[in-house]
Amino acid sequence: MSASLPGSRDLPASQYDLSTYWGRVRHAADLSDPRTLFTSSHGLENAKGLVAAYKQGKFSQMTPDLWTAKKVIDSTLHPDTGEPVFLPFRMSCYVLSNLVVTAGMLAPGLGTVGTIGWQWANQSLNVAINNANANKSTPLSTSQIVQSYFLAVGASCGVAVGLNSIVPRLKRISPATRTTLSRLVPFAAVVSAGVLNVFLMRGEEIRRGIDVYPVLSEEEKAKLEQAGEDSTPKSLGKSKTAAKLAVGETALSRVINATPIMVLPPLLLVRMQRMEWLKQRPRMVTPVNLGLILTTSLFALPLALAVFPQREAVSAKKLEKEFWDKGGKTGMIEFNRGI
Repeated sequence: MSASLPGSRDLPASQYDLSTYWGRVRHAADLSDPRTLFTSSHGLENAKGLVAAYKQGKFSQMTPDLWTAKKVIDSTLHPDTGEPVFLPFRMSCYVLSNLVVTAGMLAPGLGTVGTIGWQWANQSLNVAINNANANKSTPLSTSQIVQSYFLAVGASCGVAVGLNSIVPRLKRISPATRTTLSRLVPFAAVVSAGVLNVFLMRGEEIRRGIDVYPVLSEEEKAKLEQAGEDSTPKSLGKSKTAAKLAVGETALSRVINATPIMVLPPLLLVRMQRMEWLKQRPRMVTPVNLGLILTTSLFALPLALAVFPQREAVSAKKLEKEFWDKGGKTGMIEFNRGI
């Protein structure tokens, strides 16, 4: 993100302690803050100017304005390319982009056509988000993206339609349980296809590896800064082991993110539809459903993103043998996990 900006001074990774889960939650809340979407091109350039000034030593320490500028850059620019992520596919837009398709998938009484249509829309959005936020050191070809897209769509639609046909045939359960299970079908489809989607869209990373970097100590960074050299470490090469770890953790974080969003709103809606207030106001079902999804998403996304650090650090000994003696601080190597 800020690595592409001029200046040799290293920028602090966050104003929060990223070694702790709650520190990463607060950092993820900044990354996914929808208010950053209103930043104009002039505002982005101003933020880049402030951060560049810090990297060039024009500020002695981080200020509130600098932290705000870094927040804008982190939520807008891709960490590998330094280019703005297309707005609908940024993490700061995820809740809003995902709201409509999630509400569609969770709408009661969907037929086969509606189920296929909304699952198709959801996987289309997932493919776009995965591709926009993936580690860019090993890009996918257009043919690989298209192939992955249709496999993910086929998987989600197959699971959803298959489960929708099975649930009504379960005769030994009560009607209430059957209704609850039918509302959870989208969750099963989204989770299974979501995991497949991540591995398909980022399969090239596993096959070819991703760039890994030595973790520099504060003393090493200070020496580089004093020498006027860039304190951003250079790539040590591509690691397939690091790629497997990055893609696997990203897939798991998608499951963690989808679970509350796809489970809590439909179960709460089932209960609320038994209340007299909602029975007398059937037109309120859709707004209530949207409100439940929006509220759950706003809280769930930072909690899910924070489970694993975006900038992952591991011991060089856990990677291929060629990296064992190339670790930086305490023998550690880092890489961009992607989001």
